[in-house]
Amino acid sequence: MVIDSKLSLQQRLDEFRKEGKTIGLVPTMGALHDGHLSLIDFAYSYCDKVVVSIFVNPTQFNNASDLEKYPRDIEGDAKFLTNHQPETIIFTPEVSEIYNDKVESESFEFGSIIQYMEGEFRTGHFDGVGSVLKRLFTITKPDKAFFGEKDFQQLQVVKSLVNITGQDVEIIGCPTSRNEFGLAQSSRNFRLTKQELKEAELIHEALSKAKNMFASNSIENIENQVKTMFQEHASFDLEYFSIAKVSDLIPTKTKESGQKYRAFIAAYLGEVRLIDNIAIN
Repeated sequence: MVIDSKLSLQQRLDEFRKEGKTIGLVPTMGALHDGHLSLIDFAYSYCDKVVVSIFVNPTQFNNASDLEKYPRDIEGDAKFLTNHQPETIIFTPEVSEIYNDKVESESFEFGSIIQYMEGEFRTGHFDGVGSVLKRLFTITKPDKAFFGEKDFQQLQVVKSLVNITGQDVEIIGCPTSRNEFGLAQSSRNFRLTKQELKEAELIHEALSKAKNMFASNSIENIENQVKTMFQEHASFDLEYFSIAKVSDLIPTKTKESGQKYRAFIAAYLGEVRLIDNIAIN
């Protein structure tokens, strides 16, 4: 079922609520792949009805070229979803349905979790993410919303967002979906050639190396090893590699007992920017 009007969507969801059904939301920007299907399956394990929004959000792109090149195929995405789970409600709003006549970001106080990694290299990105999700949560009023850990920094931002806005929705993180070689499923993978897809496996190899080294090596040594891996592959341009505490997402050079850490990476392969992360302890 494809719905492009927020009023029509709200009326349909109200009918489900009157029947006592729980609503799950999986927000996407389209260009759907198996990773999205795993999110939807996860959502159905928690909820009676699942809404998948397909909306390329203009306010979270700090690079106009990225926005222009972002793959769009709503008809293909809808068919892909319907073949997998026919009961899924697909919400495909126009920009005006989300932002009315004022397409701009709100500003949120997310604190340290947006100061580094993606927040450092994509100015205003997380305010754009917060702006669109606040609106999607208001429109759909889901009981739960589902996000992949591939965008772990974004997941932490969304949890912070609902604390800031007071919206009554539970945010659930879902394991990163990977291909057989460990590459994280991503809409950006569609822009890679067959050869580049093979080369992109280096990202997961680097994260796995960091995880294996973490217990017995300094963070500085791990960083040097990862940087060397990328220097040996001329097709890659490493933007950042950071190890940060999960609690604040501030990159660190030291380890503290009792803390959880993740390794984060962003790199360009040709013109395509790829990100990933992994829990390392």
